[in-house]
Amino acid sequence: MSGFSSEERAAPFTLEYRVFLKNERGQYISPFHDIPIYADKDVFHMVVEVPRWSNAKMEIATKDPLNPIKQDVKKGKLRHVANLFPYKGYIWNYGAIPQTWEDPRHNDEHTGCCGDNDPIDVCEIGSKVCARGEIIRVKVLGILAMIDEGETDWKVIAINVDDPDAANYNDINDVKRLKPGYLEATVDWFRRYKVPDGKPENQFAFDAEFKDKDFAIDIIKSTHDYWRALVTKKTDGKGISCMNTTVFESPFQCDPDAAKAIVDALPPHEPACTIPTDVDKWFHHQKN
Repeated sequence: MSGFSSEERAAPFTLEYRVFLKNERGQYISPFHDIPIYADKDVFHMVVEVPRWSNAKMEIATKDPLNPIKQDVKKGKLRHVANLFPYKGYIWNYGAIPQTWEDPRHNDEHTGCCGDNDPIDVCEIGSKVCARGEIIRVKVLGILAMIDEGETDWKVIAINVDDPDAANYNDINDVKRLKPGYLEATVDWFRRYKVPDGKPENQFAFDAEFKDKDFAIDIIKSTHDYWRALVTKKTDGKGISCMNTTVFESPFQCDPDAAKAIVDALPPHEPACTIPTDVDKWFHHQKN
């Protein structure tokens, strides 16, 4: 058990919906800034934003105080990813590694593009379908260098250390051997997932080849350094909320009461009141 928990506010699949994170004492925290990057030696924390097979595009709200998880919005409408044949929604548990940041002013030497201004993304390939807001411990296996509309958008491949098969996965070649076709499907999904919205296909560095575990960890460490500069105000985040409760060297640190006041000002959680009509609503229905 991670010791972290989540709390929903407002109704799912609405503009007001938020998922806040709490520590083991029940105090509200930022999943971006307060959850440590490392869970153990060579093990990273992952914030699950999107359960596998679901379609709602949920993400850490980097510009909101305490950075809750919310559904992405474009032109006033909630965003969902399309079902790209033959896939249903996201094909992994999708989320981010906390205390990382892809700096939009840093031109990446591998991609020739600047960062996408978000925590680094993770695709967790284990057998369990995780819950939105769940904090899991993952073993990093490799990484894919995606270029999304001219921005660097790394995709870390990882597996939950509590997965029954986790001991069999130690590098990207193990994924190729034990899950044949999965990495090819991952590239295909990321290449085409915006096409139904009228966007061009995404591009990749390294001819869309996955880099290994050591390369991936080096990239993650570099994004942790960029995050550290952000949260200590050595870099201007330009609208990113760095409000946190645990980073002592950060001028944005606040006390738990101030964090609680942020959440208390929002509408309470409203359970779904209709019969679920897609996988997202099914997950919520089962939870409640």
